[in-house]
Formats: sequence, structure tokens, C-alpha cells
Amino acid sequence: MHNQTNEHTLRRKRVQQTIITLQADACIITSPVNQYWLCGFIFDGYLLLYPEGEGLLFVRRPAGITAERAIGIRKPEQIPSLLRKAGLSIPQRLLLEADQLTYSSTTRLQAAMEMPELRNISGELRRLRAVKSAYELDQIRESAQIHREVYELIPTLYRTGMTDLELQIEIEREMRLHGSLGIFRSFGEHMDIFMGSMLAGDNAQAASPFDYALGGSGISPLLPLGANGTKLLPGMTLMVDMAGNYRPWMDDMSRTFAIEEVHETAREAHQLSIDIVRAIEQSCKAGTPCADLYLLAEKMVAERGMQSYFMGTTQQAKFLGHGVGLEINEPPVLTSRSKEILEADMAIAVEPKFVLPGIGAVGIENTYIVHDYGMEKITLCEEEMIVLS
Repeated sequence: MHNQTNEHTLRRKRVQQTIITLQADACIITSPVNQYWLCGFIFDGYLLLYPEGEGLLFVRRPAGITAERAIGIRKPEQIPSLLRKAGLSIPQRLLLEADQLTYSSTTRLQAAMEMPELRNISGELRRLRAVKSAYELDQIRESAQIHREVYELIPTLYRTGMTDLELQIEIEREMRLHGSLGIFRSFGEHMDIFMGSMLAGDNAQAASPFDYALGGSGISPLLPLGANGTKLLPGMTLMVDMAGNYRPWMDDMSRTFAIEEVHETAREAHQLSIDIVRAIEQSCKAGTPCADLYLLAEKMVAERGMQSYFMGTTQQAKFLGHGVGLEINEPPVLTSRSKEILEADMAIAVEPKFVLPGIGAVGIENTYIVHDYGMEKITLCEEEMIVLS
């Protein structure tokens, strides 16, 4: 059985080294994702890490946490006196997850901690999480295997006359039966999503405020993304980008289906997507600049004259992929402007997609693990466009 205690210890030491590098006295972790990453569970409260030692948990909820060095509190104002009682210093330079804390929570915590100087550790934590342990990579591989099993059921779930929503509901049912966690964890503002996205026909052209590769109008202005009730008609394409959230560490995969028949333009664009991922698989490894992946795809798209359809039409995404892990959109980001370099044991999703007016979205998305010798594809599912009939 895997020793999670060792995992948490190694992660904590990486964060503590970051505290030292940033010349801070301590950091406080409040986000659920980073609490889980460092503790193995989520709580309402504060994980306080000094440059050395085990760390302290100040817990408001739930009752009954028995973790070592966990202290029950009602409010953050209690923390300084508890630290003094334990013979610990009050941090004067404090790191917080400022990208995720609200302004009111930040100012209250600063006042409660006797007005230390604050700095942001959010980006550093995301960069630390970008390079995975062997255990984390195995979790992503396991999720990808189940993801494949669910996608292989899609042709059996389709019935003539369905809408995109009706088919999505059937897929979601299979996802939950196969162990999907349901929630699709994302980082950033305006990134609400449930179990993934499906785009049929011209709904793929609908621009969305969400920072995903493609949009879709959704079923309500409150959640403007993905399926909108489009009836699946012959000649239309259907892109399925449902969440690979079968483990805490996720994979990401998109596949394209055609309703009854395939237009030649759709076939050509879909093949270009496959050609792009093949070229990336053959040329990229640890040490490759992330920008090179995007520029390679951009060059191949221009050679085929497909620029107008690449990553959207009315609103074109300017990235080719992203890291995956506890959140679906971790570093690195594969853009032309990226300064990031691929590192061994990163997990990345590559998603060259095209939107064809009057037809729909085509293309694939695969998840890869980066190695010194190359790229390991873990989303081992049929890549050719499958006809639903």
C-alpha cells in the first residue's frame, strides 16, 4: 500500500524550501486543493507552515479531525495567542494564496496575525504541483484508463433523434457509475463547470467567458458553456470533452463523433488534429520550450490553410494545451508566448481543435506524461472520428 504520509512530508518540504527561497517567515494554506495536496483532506481553517517542522492546522470545521498538531479554533484572531502558548514566533513576513483568498478574508487574516507583510505564494504552489510524484502520475494513468472505458460506451448510448443534452446525461450516468467525482476542479475566476463539455454543430462557435479551448452557449446564461439542447442531425459533429475526474489527480481527453455521416472538410480537419499530436509526440520531451509545441501546431495549421477554424471561429483560444493534475488547468500553459520549459514528470493535455461552421467541432485531446526521452500518451482511446448511427 502506498505511503501517503511520505508523500505529504515530501510536498511539505518542497513548500518549506519555497518559503526559504522567498525569504518569508511562514505561509498559510487555505485553498481546498492545496490543503488536500499537503494533508490528504480538506478542512475549513488554516495550515500554517514555518520553514521547518510539521506545520500547524487551525481547524474551524469539521469537528473531530485527529491529525497531529491540529488545533480547534472559532476564528483566526485566536491564532497568535495559540502560537505564543506553543512557544512559536508570530510571522512578520507571511505568504498567502492571494490568487484565491477574497479581499475581506485577506485583510481579516492580516489583522488577526498582527499585520505582517503579505506576499503571494499561489503561483509558486501551482508550479510545485506541476511536477508530479510517481504516485500522482499513477493516479492520472488510472483515471485515463477509466476515462477510456466510459468513452468506448458512447456509441452504445446514442439513439437517433437525441439532443446533445440527452446524450450527455447518459454519459454522465456512466461516468458516475465508473467512479467520477462529479465536480470538475478548475483554477481561476469564471471557471464554473460540472462534469465536462459537449459541443454539437454550430453551438461549437458560441463564444463563452470561460477560459477553455472552446465555448458553447450552455442551457442558461448563468452557466454559458457546453451543450445547449441541440438536436443531433446527420452531418453534424459532436465533440465530447467530459471530465477525466476518476481519481483526485485527473486526466483530460476529447474525442469527436459524427452523426450518421462525415463531411470531407471535417475529415481533413480532424486528420490535421491527429497529425499535430503525432508531430508533438515525436519531437517533444523534457527540456522542450512549451512555446515550441504551439508554434509547431500553428505552422502545420497554416500549411493546410486552416487558420480561420483553429481553436474556434468567433473567439479563438490562443493556447494548445495545459498541465493537468488536482486541477484541470495546471501549469504549464502551451502558448506562443510561454517562457515555461517542459520538465520530466509533468502531465500535460494537448488539444488541437477546429470549429467548422455548419458542421461543428473536430479534433482530439490527449494527456501525456513528460519524460526525459519523450512523451508517454496515457489517453489510449480511438482517435479516428467515430460515426454514430
